[in-house]
This record gives sequence, C-alpha cells and structure tokens, in this order.
Amino acid sequence: MLSDMLEHMRTTVILPDELYRQVKDRARADSATFTSFLETALRRELARRDRRSSDPVEVHLAPATGSGGVRPGVDITSNASLLDLMDEGLPIEKLR
Repeated sequence: MLSDMLEHMRTTVILPDELYRQVKDRARADSATFTSFLETALRRELARRDRRSSDPVEVHLAPATGSGGVRPGVDITSNASLLDLMDEGLPIEKLR
C-alpha cells in the first residue's frame, strides 16, 4: 500500500460538471474507479498523440495559378532578402 502511494501523484483536476458526470457514469459502467478510468483515458490519448506526431504527413499543395513569379533581384534562397522584401514599404516605427 505504501509503495503504491510513493509511485503515484495525487492531484486535483477541475472538470466541467457534465464531463465529470459522463466520466463517472462510464467508469461505473466499466466497473472501474473514476481514477483508473481517467488514467486509462489519459494514457490512450498520450499514446495516440505520440503515434500521430511520428507518422509521416502527406501534404498536397495546389499549383500556383497567379502570374508574375518572383520579383527581379529577390533571392528566394536568402532569408535576409525575403525579410527585406516583407519589410518594404513599412514605416520605420514598425521595423523597430
């Protein structure tokens, strides 16, 4: 019993009343305690997010439909050149 207490953190979770009732009812239906149900739900959500963040994401970009392209003299491989272009025409107060 004492070893269990040393391996767990006691904390307070503030939930909206309706969510608390839903969790309590679902835990009861699953013959689980509120705490064990909440722990399982949190572990599942963390695992789901870990899987999602490590999965490759396929991105589809729509082809450009405008005309004009890059302004003459702008090097799109240079961050400084692009920042200068974005700052162009701004009042000096905005650049500080």
